[in-house]
Amino acid sequence: MATEVKATNITWHEGSVSRAEREKLLNQKGVTVWMTGLSASGKSTIACILEQMLLHEKKHAYRLDGDNVRHELNKNLGFSAEDRAENIRRIGEVAKLFADAGVIAITSFISPYVKDRDAVRANLKAGEFVEVYVKVSLEAAEKRDPKGLYKKARAGQLKGFTGIDDPYEAPEKAEIVIDTEVVPPEGAARQILDYLEKGGYLTA
Repeated sequence: MATEVKATNITWHEGSVSRAEREKLLNQKGVTVWMTGLSASGKSTIACILEQMLLHEKKHAYRLDGDNVRHELNKNLGFSAEDRAENIRRIGEVAKLFADAGVIAITSFISPYVKDRDAVRANLKAGEFVEVYVKVSLEAAEKRDPKGLYKKARAGQLKGFTGIDDPYEAPEKAEIVIDTEVVPPEGAARQILDYLEKGGYLTA
């Protein structure tokens, strides 16, 4: 569903500080690390560890968590396909602002639909969107179930829950794939950090 444009009589005001200048100041490149996967795949845990690792490397990063964002910025959105699309669109725009500021945005959202993730990628420049598929089987996710959501979904208390009565469309061409049934959270975060380092994102 296309977002209705209601703003009129507006003009983009260009600033005098360039993105290159901001990145040079921070000695890093702005990028969006987009983690996607089923609930209980480990996205939020990995994001927290990665943010801490980047801090230790003296790099500026900011973590955008699915549940956290729904407390305020997206608290008016539910979990229908349309609301999920708008949720991801808004976060994509926030992540784009961070990237323009030269900051590494780490997002952890189920973001179950390929078209929504691809729309975020298309809104960023080449190389600015690093998709990380945090892979886990439904069986393993249900066994973990730290929030008890799968149990509620199976009992019919939650409708439209991803993996149970709503689909999850796994990425086919993610830059990074992490199987959290094999790789522990620290190892997963290190894998992403190594990718950023080798890709030249941690220097400017």
